[in-house]
Parts: sequence; C-alpha cells; structure tokens
Amino acid sequence: MRQTQHKAPQGAPQPHLLRWLWRGYMRKHSAALGLAVVLMVLEGSMLGALSWMIQPMFDDVFIAGRHEALWVIGFVILMLFIVRAFAGVARKVVMTRIAQKIAAGLRIDLLDHSMQQDGRFHQKHPPGYLIQRIQADVGAVNTVWNLLLTSAARDAITLMILLGVAINVDWRWTSVACVGTPLVVLPSLFAQRYVRRRTREARDLGARLATRLDEVFNGIVSVKLNRLEAYQSRRYRELTQRLVSAEMRAALGAASLPGLIDIMIGIGFLCVLVYGGGEIISGDKTIGQFMSFFTAMGFAFEPLRRLGNVSGQWQVAAAAIERLKELLDSKSTPREPRCPVAAPAGALEIALEDVHLAYDDMPVLRGLSFTAKAGQTTAIVGASGAGKSTVFNLLTRLVEPQAGHIRIGGVEVAAMALADLRGLFSTVSQDVLLFDDSLRENILLGRSKTTAAELEKVLQAAHVSDFLHRLARGVDSPVGVRGTMLSGGQRQRVAIARALLRDTPILLLDEATSALDAESETAVQSALARLAVGRTTLVIAHQLATIRDAHKIVVMERGRVVDEGTHAALLERGGVYGKLYRLQFAAKSNGGADRPNSPPPKAHAPASG
Repeated sequence: MRQTQHKAPQGAPQPHLLRWLWRGYMRKHSAALGLAVVLMVLEGSMLGALSWMIQPMFDDVFIAGRHEALWVIGFVILMLFIVRAFAGVARKVVMTRIAQKIAAGLRIDLLDHSMQQDGRFHQKHPPGYLIQRIQADVGAVNTVWNLLLTSAARDAITLMILLGVAINVDWRWTSVACVGTPLVVLPSLFAQRYVRRRTREARDLGARLATRLDEVFNGIVSVKLNRLEAYQSRRYRELTQRLVSAEMRAALGAASLPGLIDIMIGIGFLCVLVYGGGEIISGDKTIGQFMSFFTAMGFAFEPLRRLGNVSGQWQVAAAAIERLKELLDSKSTPREPRCPVAAPAGALEIALEDVHLAYDDMPVLRGLSFTAKAGQTTAIVGASGAGKSTVFNLLTRLVEPQAGHIRIGGVEVAAMALADLRGLFSTVSQDVLLFDDSLRENILLGRSKTTAAELEKVLQAAHVSDFLHRLARGVDSPVGVRGTMLSGGQRQRVAIARALLRDTPILLLDEATSALDAESETAVQSALARLAVGRTTLVIAHQLATIRDAHKIVVMERGRVVDEGTHAALLERGGVYGKLYRLQFAAKSNGGADRPNSPPPKAHAPASG
C-alpha cells in the first residue's frame, strides 16, 4: 500500500501522490466512485444539452415563430434541470460517504502507525505535531475528494461537453475564444510553486501552535504558579501572527490562479465578439447559432474558473498529503521478528549482558550487565542520568540497544512478538496515565470478560476500595482528564489494580511512591507488597528506605553497574551506594530521623520474597 517516497518539483502534478492515495485508500471504494462518475457525467451533460437547446429556441421559436415547438422545447429544458438536480443531490451524498470513509481510514492508519513507533520517534514528533497531522492534514486531504472527485471531475466533464457543443457550432469561434490560454500557463506554474511553499510553511507553524497549546494546557498548574501567562501568551501570539502571514500569502497565490483565468476569459470574449459578430452581420451565421455558442462558452468559463481555483487548492492539499505520506512511510520500529519465539512462562529471570545504547552521539548505557533472579525483587539505584529508566525501556523494546543481549527466561527479547513480550510486564510508575473515563474503565482497560468478583478482589488488594465511598458514583465515577479528580495516591492505587488484573510474571516499579504523602505511601506500599509476591520485580527508587528489603540492589553510574548486593552489604562497602545513603539520610534533623551512621527507618518493602 505504501510506496517509497520520492519528491517531484514543487508545482508539478505530483502523480505519485495520487497513485499512493488510490492504491492505499481509494481503490476499495472503486464501485462507489464509478457511480459518482456516472452521476457527474449526467449532471455535467445537462448544461451541454441546455446550451444545445438554445439554437432551436431562438431560430425555430423566436425567429421562425413556430408556436407548437415552444411547449416541446420548454418541457425538454425543464426535464434537463430536474435531471441535473437529482443527479447533483445523489452525487453529493455518494461523494460525502466516500470522503468520510477515506478520511476515517487515514486517521486510523496514522494513529496505529504512530503508536507502533519507538520512543525516539515520539521525541522527534511531539504530540502537537502528530495531532496536526491526524486532524488538520487529513482534513485538508478530505478537501481533495471534494475538489478533485467532485468539483474538478464534474467541472472537467461539463467543460468537455460544453466545448464539444461550441466546436459543433463553429470550431473557428472556439479557437478564437481560447486565444488567451498561452498567456495563463507560465504565470500559473509560478503561482502553484509559490502556493506549495507557503502552505508547507503554514502547516509547520500549525504543528508548532498545536504543540504549544498541548504544553500550556498540560502544564497549566506550572504556568500559573510561575506566572507565565503573559510569557506563554506572547509566544503563542508571535506564532499565530506568523501563521496568519503564511496563510495570507498562500491565499494570495491560490486566488491569483482563478484571477488569471478571468483575464483569459475577457480576452476570449473580446475576440469572439469581434470575429463572430462580423459573421452574423454579414449573414453567414444565425443569431441562434451565436446564442447557442455564446451560452455554451458562458457556461464553460465558470467551470474553467473553478478548475483554476482547484489548481491552487490542490497545491494546499498536496502539501498535506506529502506530510501524511512521509509519516506513514516512516519505518515501523521496533520491528517484529520474522519467526517469533513463544514467550516463556512461569517465574522468569531477567539478564542483561554487555548492553550498549546511545541517543545520537550521547552514550546512555556503556556495557550494562546484571541479573534479576526469578521471583525476587531487584532494585536499581543511582544518580539522575545513570540510565535506570532506560533499563525498563529496553526490556519492553521501547528502545533498541546498539549491542549486547537482553534475555527474559532465557529468551532474547528481540526474538519475541511485541505483544507477547509486553504481555509479560505490569508497570506502576510515578506518572500514572489515566483516561477521561470512569474509574471502572480505567482499571479494566477493555477487559470486558472480567467478573464483578474479580474486579472487587483487585479493588480490595490495591486499596482502591478505601476511597470508593468518597466518590459520588463509586467505581463508575469519572476520574477527569488525566485523572485530575483523583489524588496522587489514589491514581497510584488504580495503577496497582490494573497490574493485579493483568497478573503478569514481571513487575516494573518506577518511582511509584516518590511523590506521595506518608498516609498514601503506606497504603500504596502495602498494595505493592501484595502485588510483588511471586513475581520477578524490578524497582527504580530514589528513596533508599523503600528498597532496603530487596533481595538485590544494583547500583548504576554513567550507564554501567558499579556495585550490587543487599542493602546491608552495600552500606558496609560504602562506595556509590554509601554516598547516596549519606546524601539522603545524614542531613536529616532529629525527631525520629536517621543520623549519619544509623540504619534507615523500617519501611514496607515492595516485595518480601
């Protein structure tokens, strides 16, 4: 369906874009398109027939005075308008259905393709950019159907039929009427190139505006607390002014194309009036012939003018289609293995061996190696930037290493199908993603076969039941956009309920309690302890007290393991872990806090074995 991308010069017809649209999205609607073409031919031919009827109306009725022909010609003209009306309505309904289905297919494909990409893709393409592509650019493509398959096709058919009538009356008059055409061609090519450039500029600015809005509204609390309203408003105003300027320049270029057609029409009318008027005065042609020709050409100039406008609008749409094609042609990463290996079952050991990873020229992991024993809790600690979160991304193939081996249950992660691999993990992180839906839906996430008893069990185990009575509609209460109607601790418990319902063999905990108050942390730690039993658990934590009972603690620094062992053994050796411990606990005040050389306070461990 998707072809290798190649670019034609700006202003060119871009046939490869139309081929791409046809093969990927239009061909499946070929039957409906065929019906639409028949309706367009029927609708467009009515104007040709009407102009044809002008000659007998003048010569046989008005000049010859044949009264009996008046009713016949009048009835025929009435039928022409009725047929045109019904054909036009049917054509519009059919084309609207096709256009909406094609637009829906494009949006679904774009969303599916974007969600399949790795983290680097989403770093390069921020949410505003992708939203602009899926919404605005697909909307522009939807205009193509109305322009090319409705207006352009209908007007082209109408134009050909009307020109046929004009040529039948007198081919010389038709040639004279088109004398101004060469004067339009070259300026039109320049105008099309200009429109394409300005439109791409406007599309880029539109994506930046969408990104800016996404950042402002998602960070509205920080904007208010830091008094950034005026700053953000000024930046948005500057981008908006640039967008307005680009849109105005694009509109100027697009409007110049039908303007050039108007000039050509004026030259054609002048030449026909001078040339044809002389023949009528000399008696070589009848008034009926001239009126039939004049009507056909008069009807023809309007669709010709609309076709000139379509040329400008096509440049606008082509810029959007190019961007959509670029996005859909981007390689899907990570790639599925050709012959996937079945995911292992039971308690699973995780092993990383000499793993290297770099983003562009920035190394993140430098020969990382460690093992997490099956059914045990392994904690990963280190300063910010040590590469702790990157380990989680590698395990789930959100990013791919440049070298090294990553195995789960003895199987390389790259050898498993992505769905099977990610089905091994449950994740609870500091930033819990909740959707603007009910609490029930945010826990089930489409698992419609979950029974009421199963749901109640995970609600109790995750301590979600502790706060349900405070919600107006209980488990069916809305959680708000991004879960804003719940507290941080409540959101964490919802994430734990999800993980319990997934019942996977591996649990990933990423700073799951770092932003909670003492009461919420106690409840969440208790729920995490239940969740971790019997599972291979990896924990990222800055609060060393929360991982003191882990079976093993892996200490990372600058992308490699520098020490590992139990909490007590690491403290005894000092080193990086000891330094982290002293920084975290030695400066605390009295009142129950640790002194520099005292052990950390007892805390609920995320797993107890």
